[in-house]
Amino acid sequence: QIDKIEYSNYMRHVVLNTPNLDVEEAYVESLIIEDKKIKGVVLENKEKYFAKAVILATGTYLNSRILMGSKTYSKGPNNEKTTTGISCSLKEHGFELIRLKTGTPARIVKSSINYENMIPQPGDDRPWHFSFETKEEDVLPLEKQELCYLIYTTDETKKIVKENLSRSSMYSGLVEGVGPRYCPSFEDKIVKFADKDFHQVFLEPESKHLNEVYLQGFSTSMPEDVQDLMIKSLPGLENAIIKKYAYAIEYDAIDARGLLPTLESKNIENLYFAGQINGTSGYEEAACQGLIASINACLKMDNKEPLILRRDEAYIGVLIDDLITKGVRDPYRLLTSRAEFRLLLRHDNAETRLIEYGRLVNLIKADRYQRFKEKEASKIEFLNLLKETFISPKQEINNYLEENNKNILNKKISLYEFLKRPEISLEDIFNLTGIKNPLDKDKSEEIIMEIKYQGYIEKAYKEAKKLIQMENRKIPLDFDYEKIVNIAKEAKEKLNKVRPLTLGQASRISGVNPSDIAVLLVYLEGKKNG
Repeated sequence: QIDKIEYSNYMRHVVLNTPNLDVEEAYVESLIIEDKKIKGVVLENKEKYFAKAVILATGTYLNSRILMGSKTYSKGPNNEKTTTGISCSLKEHGFELIRLKTGTPARIVKSSINYENMIPQPGDDRPWHFSFETKEEDVLPLEKQELCYLIYTTDETKKIVKENLSRSSMYSGLVEGVGPRYCPSFEDKIVKFADKDFHQVFLEPESKHLNEVYLQGFSTSMPEDVQDLMIKSLPGLENAIIKKYAYAIEYDAIDARGLLPTLESKNIENLYFAGQINGTSGYEEAACQGLIASINACLKMDNKEPLILRRDEAYIGVLIDDLITKGVRDPYRLLTSRAEFRLLLRHDNAETRLIEYGRLVNLIKADRYQRFKEKEASKIEFLNLLKETFISPKQEINNYLEENNKNILNKKISLYEFLKRPEISLEDIFNLTGIKNPLDKDKSEEIIMEIKYQGYIEKAYKEAKKLIQMENRKIPLDFDYEKIVNIAKEAKEKLNKVRPLTLGQASRISGVNPSDIAVLLVYLEGKKNG
């Protein structure tokens, strides 16, 4: 968990102290678009801001309304102001809008909770982090962290929901938007998983500075009186004081199939979209889109080549390709199962995969890049050492292996091959040979993964090369699919809708079959040779 107050304060400090960045807080009423090109925005007070590029990152504030029981009102999250003018501007200029829904659970006063019979959920002993620059000492020690707790709903909870289902905004017909498949409201769980007698609820403190706890897994659009009954039916929350009630919120989003891989609109030049406006759900999905849209807007202003990450290079590449190729029906959550090359997209090799891109777009400082190069050189040197150093089936070596319940050696092999055994660790290598580990914890983990999964990784790289070949076969944005006689009608409709930029992207469109791709390739080759 991240302390939401500390995080907000930190990011506010970063933003307000970034050179050459002006911050203006105001509501945007509409967009200024002329000749299929964005020119700027009009504020609520009719003041105009002109810009070479505009990025829309509206979250769940776009024409949003809050729903709780039979009550509904036009507001953004936490009763903040919503905006309707941007939706109107987008519609006027041909954007297809969709209606989506999400929700948030109640917040409970921490001091009113009885934790006695709850199951503590401590953090991991090893402090995990997103950046390879983060040191262990930068993370709050485990003993100083706030605990999360796990409880389970009861028969009474289920009974209350079933008896009051018609009072839920969702099941009364009040909700128009489609909710997230992977984060359903609690009443949705009761209906869709009717065979389950109980469900998990996690109690998560939001900040050390707040006397409130978040009920993860318990979002609902029930009215307040029903929420009171539901919450008090949970173990340890019999005397709970509700600080904020749960609610559902629906909002506008665009059909992201109208975007380029840079997240720029295909129809309105220099207009970029990022986050929930593209149909995604969650903070991480929004953050990565904001990063890519911003990078590409800056690159375009400088007349430089765009940054497009492939599906075999980054989960960001998977997410954006899914959005612009398949679109969404419900808020999109990036799951590891969506990536066909997930063996290549490991957390241990993230820096190796992406730091060169970071350097090219000036987001990686020279000193950090130099540290990476030094670590990479040490890794390669250590790999060579493992390949050149051999271990023999000596008595003392096999004694060590037997004592530690590991298979003995029968022949002389390199340390590299020895490490491919599932039960052998780097620690075993150091104990048996006296070699000192020249790598830090992150690089040690990366090298172990590369060695133990070498065969599978090489196979994945071969598959990725096929994808690259398909991605390198470009299709003009204005390509006329109607001229191709032998492509199925459904395929033509889908291809015209998405307007894929590469043969690879075309092959991933639902409804476009391999036979359609084969015909399309023949036609493209014919045009090239003609």
